[in-house]
Amino acid sequence: MLDFIYYPVSWILWVWHKAFSFVLAPDSGWTWALSVVFLVFTLRAILYKPFVKQVRTTRQMQELQPQIKALQKKYSNDRQRQALEMQKLQKEHGFNPLMGCLPVLLQVPVFIGLFHVLRSFNRTGTGFGQLGLTPEENARVGNYAFSPEDVESFLSARLFGAPISSWITQPIASLEAFAPFGDIPSRWQIAAVAVPLMIVAGIATHFNARASVARQSAQAAANPQAAIMNKLALYVFPLGVLVGGPFLPIAIILYWVSNNVWTYGQQHLVFRKIDQEEEEKRAAALARRNENAPKPGARPNKPKRKKGAVASAESAPADGATVEETPQVSLTKDADAQSNGNSTPTSGSGSSAPKPGSRPKNSKRKRR
Repeated sequence: MLDFIYYPVSWILWVWHKAFSFVLAPDSGWTWALSVVFLVFTLRAILYKPFVKQVRTTRQMQELQPQIKALQKKYSNDRQRQALEMQKLQKEHGFNPLMGCLPVLLQVPVFIGLFHVLRSFNRTGTGFGQLGLTPEENARVGNYAFSPEDVESFLSARLFGAPISSWITQPIASLEAFAPFGDIPSRWQIAAVAVPLMIVAGIATHFNARASVARQSAQAAANPQAAIMNKLALYVFPLGVLVGGPFLPIAIILYWVSNNVWTYGQQHLVFRKIDQEEEEKRAAALARRNENAPKPGARPNKPKRKKGAVASAESAPADGATVEETPQVSLTKDADAQSNGNSTPTSGSGSSAPKPGSRPKNSKRKRR
């Protein structure tokens, strides 16, 4: 049913087992343990870009939280309009909320695939997903990408005396499948390996959650839903590893530990890179603003005048220039003539000059 998940996971595990077999013994527990660890590293390397996108999306959502709350408050009675405005806001800023949980969603099928492949090395049980085979029949059947010889190698592998496909609560009938390939492990031997790994996995889960919570803004952390999720990530999820560890194979707990170790290192690397990018953007914006600002002591540029104002300014006389006005000159001459008593007309008609306020004789009335 889920072969499209099981086969890729088994092939990656097979490649790493062959690679480490050149250095260590093929049947060594360390060879198989390192194969599981590097299977995790390979898958996490493939999911690196979605993880970076997840971090950027989370930061964008924190920055847009005030606008999101404003839209929720404004359209609290209109869910359809609220959804449309949310989509518009997301489109304007170019982010998709689904990218915030995509890496986690992609890891779920990987976890399921690895769990199924590891359990399928031992199909002697009668529970869910088991075939009830005898140890001899089980050793003659391959497991997806692994041949029957690889199945025998896996069942023979021991990590501090415990098979890496065994778990603390494993039934006795299933433990007997290891008899042809070594001694039947006791529960104490399995617990001696599984319990320390469970504790390390729980501590690593807590510190990963703590680093993620520390990156949240104060406004986002004050959100009641975010506060509940933070408490779950800090305390409930690490406790879940300790509670569920006895029911998980040692190889799955190894997967959990290596996945958290990778997450812890990758988280700090990605956050540091994003912080540097944001610092460079702020420095570039500040440099552009300083370039556009006037230098100290420099005269600011005056705004340009319009063409009409320039033309009137050009036609205006220069400072100190005398403007000759014809009406003023004629009036001045008339006044000088009157003051000198010269009333002789220039035309020689013998008539005196008209008195002030009198109408000239030759003036015509305007026709209505």
